[in-house]
Amino acid sequence: MSDNDLNWKYADDVVTESDALSKARQQSLELGIDPISPATGAQIAVIAAATGATNIVEIGTGVGVSGMWLFAGAPGATLTSIDTEIDHQLQAKANFAEAGIPANRVRLIPGRALEVLPRMNENSYDIVLIDADAGSVIEYVEHGLRLARPGGTVLVPHALWRGRVADPAKRDDVATGFRTLITEIAASGAVVSALSPAGDGLLQLTKRGV
Repeated sequence: MSDNDLNWKYADDVVTESDALSKARQQSLELGIDPISPATGAQIAVIAAATGATNIVEIGTGVGVSGMWLFAGAPGATLTSIDTEIDHQLQAKANFAEAGIPANRVRLIPGRALEVLPRMNENSYDIVLIDADAGSVIEYVEHGLRLARPGGTVLVPHALWRGRVADPAKRDDVATGFRTLITEIAASGAVVSALSPAGDGLLQLTKRGV
């Protein structure tokens, strides 16, 4: 195991997840959903806490792993979460309830994000988390930056896409899309950005104030 692999494993192992989170993670794996890693979850919780987030939108509900981590950092927030899989959202609803998250804090919207997002209010959200169809990540980020308030943050887990993004020889559409996104964001003056190697990568974009 390389030094980097040891670092990543240590960063995950040092995180303590609640029983509800551990259960949701196991359910994700059984359903073939790739949940954010514990280290990534802890990082988005810190960002949610530091932001003082009260209004969050999430693209990709899964069964609630990332949502529960967001609530861990911002327990008073309201989460709007979009997913095409209604069965997954029903399980997420149950997992949120088991974690003690009030039902009125969660709004689950079934449907395709690219059809739902254009109807949402711009400059209105403290955090936009994008963890859905990786092939549409560039479009999702464009919507996310529109929805985020000035000073708000767009978070993109899995931004290193299983180690493929860092390898220029990997030229599949998803790896190329993430690579293009990261390069363009790094050169943009509209955001302050950082790419963390936590888990499978976490791209963080904070929208500059107007």
